[in-house]
Amino acid sequence: MAAKKACEALTFSKSLIEEVQRWGCMKQTGVSLRYMMEFGSDPSDKNLLISAQFLHKELPIRIARRALELQTLPYGLSHKPAVLKVRDWYLDSFRDLRLFPEIKDTNDEKEFTQMIKAIKVRHNNVVPMMALGVQQLKKGMEQKIVYKDLDEIHQFLDRFYMSRIGIRMLIGQHVELHNPNPPPHCVGYIHTKMSPLEVAQNASEDARAICLREYGSAPDVNIYGDPHFTFPYVPTHLHLMVFELVKNSLRAVQERFVDSDKVTPPVRIIVADGLEDVTIKVSDEGGGIPRSGLPKIFTYLYSTARNPLDEECDLGIANAVTMAGYGYGLPISRLYARYFGGDLQIISMEGYDLRCAFAGTDAYLHLSRLGDSQEPLP
Repeated sequence: MAAKKACEALTFSKSLIEEVQRWGCMKQTGVSLRYMMEFGSDPSDKNLLISAQFLHKELPIRIARRALELQTLPYGLSHKPAVLKVRDWYLDSFRDLRLFPEIKDTNDEKEFTQMIKAIKVRHNNVVPMMALGVQQLKKGMEQKIVYKDLDEIHQFLDRFYMSRIGIRMLIGQHVELHNPNPPPHCVGYIHTKMSPLEVAQNASEDARAICLREYGSAPDVNIYGDPHFTFPYVPTHLHLMVFELVKNSLRAVQERFVDSDKVTPPVRIIVADGLEDVTIKVSDEGGGIPRSGLPKIFTYLYSTARNPLDEECDLGIANAVTMAGYGYGLPISRLYARYFGGDLQIISMEGYDLRCAFAGTDAYLHLSRLGDSQEPLP
């Protein structure tokens, strides 16, 4: 217990906080998908050393900015136990990076790579833990505070999660460049000849498996597009986005037709390759979303879904929690799309009565195929 107290005292020492404040004021440096791809195409010892030296300076800046924001959130959110836990992780990671000596040779680079791998694992549960913090805030919030007044928290969470996507992309890309046997056409996390149709197929199968498990049946998913079309992108990002959209559509259709004798209509995915964008449209006939509800679907404070990290869980031992289960799928999917210069838009036609045959939702996922957009740096 005494050792734990001493560790906590060290974590929040005045000198550490002052250093966080100093680094949090430094300018961030964004990179583009194209630059990551071109630089990573030659993962020589020299390039890995340059990459590690860049991350040794860049990561503390990004992490310090988020740590500072975590301490100044409105409505007492900063003091919620789950948010304090997240702040601990950020301060620990900042300290680890700052204590790591100057990277001068390949041995230093390898040690640094192991250290940032551990940082990435430490932050695995940041999203559900922050969701739990928001849940704790909502429980104690006065009824007179309406959600539209909480724009500051929505904006913070957008910045926070966008920054997290960038940090994990930079760390993951550097770590993956060490893979001695990378899959064909892969440069780190980036697939230079990714088939959006193939990724959509895999994501749809995963979403249908969950629907089958929960409902006992699942609508078909029909996918249309050029099976030979490829472009450079990060398959894990696209899988996450399409999985979330298809999962939402399957649930809407399944629940709308659960007591109907009518044949359940399929969810349709169309992949269109334009000159600037690749657009993936996910359409369903699940009854749509009321127009008054559309502004709420990209927010973090409206979900009625239960967080897999509930109040009773031990905040120190929560592991392997997925993004599903607490209503953050759409806002975070939009951030993933925007990270490389794309976007996500939702258009809905409401009509829950089954006589309104085509009532449902169309999601348009736009992905930049040029790859030259700089990271958004919140």
